[in-house]
Amino acid sequence: MSKTPENIFPVFDSILGRGAKETLLHQKAVVIWFTGLSGSGKTTIAIGLEKALNNKGILTQVLDGDNIRAGINNNLGFSDEDRKENIRRIAEVSKLFLNCGVVTINCFVSPTNEIRQQAKTIIGENDFLEVFINTPLEVCEQRDVKGLYKKARAGEIKDFTGINAPFEAPTNPFLDVKTENKTVEQSVNEILSKVLPLIQSR
Repeated sequence: MSKTPENIFPVFDSILGRGAKETLLHQKAVVIWFTGLSGSGKTTIAIGLEKALNNKGILTQVLDGDNIRAGINNNLGFSDEDRKENIRRIAEVSKLFLNCGVVTINCFVSPTNEIRQQAKTIIGENDFLEVFINTPLEVCEQRDVKGLYKKARAGEIKDFTGINAPFEAPTNPFLDVKTENKTVEQSVNEILSKVLPLIQSR
């Protein structure tokens, strides 16, 4: 872990705290961290969940893997080191949203227990809700909306999770959403029923 340089003076203890912002928004902030294979439905379900929460008066922000890699992390590749740095930056951004009282919904393959633990440590165990979008590889590969699995099978993409790089399923997630025989709406409602009581003001 890097140390704060001597000429850097964080003001986190001086600025308006998270509690004041949660009171303003009438909600409790959490980070909902979707993990799962490419094509598992993470982003589609996240968009549905965001709309459902918005309809309940909950302020949210979705962070999606492709959007993040096209922007703040556009200098990173897919080596082990870059994957870790990708998740570290995302977790730090998520923590900023958390401190603003915003419910953050993250959609990232985040393929190993180590990398997800890194995110949980930065965000805080009590604020990190790990949701496994549990879709079998063969189903993800059949969908292959972006054509990534086909390219990986052809050797055009190296270190592609599920084909030539491992995916470690979460051992004890907040929620394990098995999507194979569910509609998107059913998956969204399953998650909504679990997270809504945690974020609505009492």
